[in-house]
Amino acid sequence: METEAIGTVAHSDLSIWALFMQADFIVKSVMIALMGASIWSWTIIFDKFLTLKDIKDRIRKFEESFWSGGSLDKLYDKIGSKPQDPMSCVFVAAMREWKRNDIKAVSHGGTKGASLQQRLERAMHITLDRELDKLENRVSFLASTGSVSPFVGLFGTVWGIMNSFHSIGMSQNTSLAVVAPGIAEALFATALGLVAAIPAVLAYNKISSSIDRLSRRLENFSGEFASILSRQIDTASLEYAGE
Repeated sequence: METEAIGTVAHSDLSIWALFMQADFIVKSVMIALMGASIWSWTIIFDKFLTLKDIKDRIRKFEESFWSGGSLDKLYDKIGSKPQDPMSCVFVAAMREWKRNDIKAVSHGGTKGASLQQRLERAMHITLDRELDKLENRVSFLASTGSVSPFVGLFGTVWGIMNSFHSIGMSQNTSLAVVAPGIAEALFATALGLVAAIPAVLAYNKISSSIDRLSRRLENFSGEFASILSRQIDTASLEYAGE
């Protein structure tokens, strides 16, 4: 009967809620910090996955319109001042710079075509960097969580074990019923550290890889669009030369 009662008490003491409640202030602080980091990491993960999926769908639709052979001016007027994805933002930035310059003035030597080409490429490059910065916002938190959380959990474990040994020394009782709760709460901190770190690391690698692929896609588009505009500048110059 006594053994059964001890088993019930031990089982109750080793529940997750009991381990948290009986931990001291330092270990509780570690647990709360790790749980908070895990919740915030999952918030970022879901937000970035949904955002990247939406951006990919919008880019696909924009590319269909861009490469359909229609007028770039009409596409620019359609998008207007509200581009919905990074690629259309790059397109709008280049077209806005293009429309600020009179192509006839360029071909007549009023403005150097090479200078206009450089401004177009610079406008696209700046816009591309700005859009990528938006996508990478808060992603570094996942990397920090993945690298720091195990050590924070380990700190909580070490502190909890130190308290357990102190309690054993004070009570001079080394029975499992006395030792187990303190050791369990200490190890629980390490478990929380791993729970926070593992998804953060996996998600960071996945999100970073997706952003890198998107970056290369945007750079390729910028290069192709710059070539299209460059050919238009050359065509206008040749037409003026033939007059």
